[in-house]
Amino acid sequence: MTNTIAVASTATTTPSANTSSASTKESSGSSTMMSADFETFLTMLTVQMQNQDPLNPIESTDYAVQLATFSEVEQAVLTNDLLEQLSSQLSLMGFSQLSGWVGQDARSGAAAYFNGNAPVSLSGDFATAANSAVLIVRDRNGNVVQEVPIDPKQKTFEWAGSVNGATPVEAGLYSFEIENYYNDDYLSTTSVESYSKIIEARADSGDIILVLEGGNEIGSSDVTALRDAD
Repeated sequence: MTNTIAVASTATTTPSANTSSASTKESSGSSTMMSADFETFLTMLTVQMQNQDPLNPIESTDYAVQLATFSEVEQAVLTNDLLEQLSSQLSLMGFSQLSGWVGQDARSGAAAYFNGNAPVSLSGDFATAANSAVLIVRDRNGNVVQEVPIDPKQKTFEWAGSVNGATPVEAGLYSFEIENYYNDDYLSTTSVESYSKIIEARADSGDIILVLEGGNEIGSSDVTALRDAD
């Protein structure tokens, strides 16, 4: 199901306002610094004109070149300041949008959390020639806890969390993969994506990190699908 990303809450907009204010101050500071540097440059240029050799005066075009060069440097600095402000604003906008993902189920290749009761929803990638397959379930230590025969025609399926219908395994993080077979011949091992509930979204060094139920963390770019939580 495709979901509309919600608008950020009021709590999210406060840091944005502070950041905007800080960016304005930084821009003002840069402008003031450039103004002071330009006045210093003019003073130095005037001294240079007053102390030039009268028998070998500097060409007027040389002064024009110096003024043009300084103007280009000044414009480049101001442009960089503007780009930094735009980058910060876009980053905050992306973060505020992603905060609307909290509470939804995200599909990714990360390990899924089994709470000891509710089945885990999975999406498999099967080999094209496979006519049978086995779902391999591993715990967080990499140990195989279950091997479940599955139909390669099923693109989505569930893992009940129990072995042979017995008592469910303990709650925790589990990862999945598919072994593909043609009759009894092994073909390949392919990936499985699982759905996990997003419980937190945070910014970390310019990246957006999503914290999933069970404590697993993924980047926002690792999410391949979203759906409403059950």
